[in-house]
Amino acid sequence: MTNPIPLVGGHYYHIYNRGNNRATIFREAENYRYFMHLYAQHVEPVAVTHALCLLPNHFHFLTYVRTDEEQWSWQQTQGSQVCQPSEGWQTSPPHRAFKNLFIAYSLAFNLRYGRTGSLFQKPFKRILVDSEPYYTALVRYIHRNPQRHGLIADFRAWPWSSYQAFLSEGATHLPRAAVLARFGGRDSFIAMHQIAPDEGALSGLIAGVE
Repeated sequence: MTNPIPLVGGHYYHIYNRGNNRATIFREAENYRYFMHLYAQHVEPVAVTHALCLLPNHFHFLTYVRTDEEQWSWQQTQGSQVCQPSEGWQTSPPHRAFKNLFIAYSLAFNLRYGRTGSLFQKPFKRILVDSEPYYTALVRYIHRNPQRHGLIADFRAWPWSSYQAFLSEGATHLPRAAVLARFGGRDSFIAMHQIAPDEGALSGLIAGVE
């Protein structure tokens, strides 16, 4: 088994995984909501989500991993009383936050449906996003994934995706303005999403990804 790359602060990553043996990990709407509740609890302190999509047997996130200083600053916005990084404050490794999310969700899922054993494949997958073309293509790939798998005729109607959050004016934890700016604005964001990314050009970057 290939060792997964580390999650390093200050970098973007495609985080994805699927159910063990392709098992369903989201059976009903409440499952999706609870997973995102746990995601906010465990992952938001260590990472900023730039795109997401949850599907019945797998999920995708494009995340920016916060540096220690950024994690400390985020904690201050939440009213946490933690010491300065220079005074010895340390964070948990980012991969641990994701692992804790998967453990917490698996325990709740297994209890609810009377199942046992691992729910997710291990280890969870991650790919470094190290170029602007890859970033914008990946956002489109993630948002269009439900249509790609034939789960819905129009990806824009999938309820468990971040696509509509970028077009609304409602409150969101997503960095809406920053992401839209990387596409050249809202209109360009919409237009570019109408064209499926060239998966051939992304080969090697989405190898083994659903």
